[in-house]
Amino acid sequence: MSGTALRHATVIGDALIDEWQDGDGTAEAVGGAALNVAAGLRILGIDARLVAMVGDDADGAAVRAHLEAQGVPLIATAAPNGTARATSVRVAGEPSYVFNEAAMRRRVELDEVDLGDDLVVVSCVAFDDARQARSIAEVASPEARLVIDPNPRPGMLNDRDAFRAGFLAAAARALLVKVSDEDAAVLGFADLDALVGALRASGTRLVLATEGPRGASLHGDGFTASAPVTVRADAVVDTMGAGDATLATVVAGLAAGEPADAAGWQALLERAMSVAGATCTAYGAQLRLP
Repeated sequence: MSGTALRHATVIGDALIDEWQDGDGTAEAVGGAALNVAAGLRILGIDARLVAMVGDDADGAAVRAHLEAQGVPLIATAAPNGTARATSVRVAGEPSYVFNEAAMRRRVELDEVDLGDDLVVVSCVAFDDARQARSIAEVASPEARLVIDPNPRPGMLNDRDAFRAGFLAAAARALLVKVSDEDAAVLGFADLDALVGALRASGTRLVLATEGPRGASLHGDGFTASAPVTVRADAVVDTMGAGDATLATVVAGLAAGEPADAAGWQALLERAMSVAGATCTAYGAQLRLP
């Protein structure tokens, strides 16, 4: 990509209701990784919209109201099982997740969505659905516009091997893929380095690899950049949304035009880590600027 004009972005993926249950009761909020990225891009000044499966129900109304407040246009695709919901139950401080039928049978229909020449960011879609995986791989053209964050959630996978195969097939055609150390474990790779190596060998142009408090690295032709999260440990309030903030910041940089050299990629990654750190200093998944 070249030039100074910002590209528009279309984010495809999940929009749902997050519910928390613990000894103090129940709370809920609008969430979803794709929704977080779309809202984050808006905060970063990128014209972004969200394509997601949202039902005509009370949860869907909450999702629509949240997106309207964030200034993110929604293209809602068919939701025969209603709006997705993720319930987190904490036992001895550790969360376990249960997803409703809508989340387990999710599919984002793209047949009638005009993507133009937008950057297309895909996060948390059902790569174990062969039809969905094919539809994502097909949007890689025009060249240099597909960004993928697989977000394989263990409680949401119907078939891990099929998810891995569908994801890798689409990733081979992608401009950028974001993966984490947790993703590597869920998808059956020895470690994050092995997953990064597999992606680069398959043809993925850029791989953004995140490792929680240890920071992130960015791998491309002729360069590798790395940066820590720039936030004091005692300032961290909530790590939810840090990965989505990292991805949104890097995508915003791509929307402005790819950096010209390794120093530019390093600066972009450091900016992403700064934004991720700021996001961790307040409750909730909304991207926050340093």
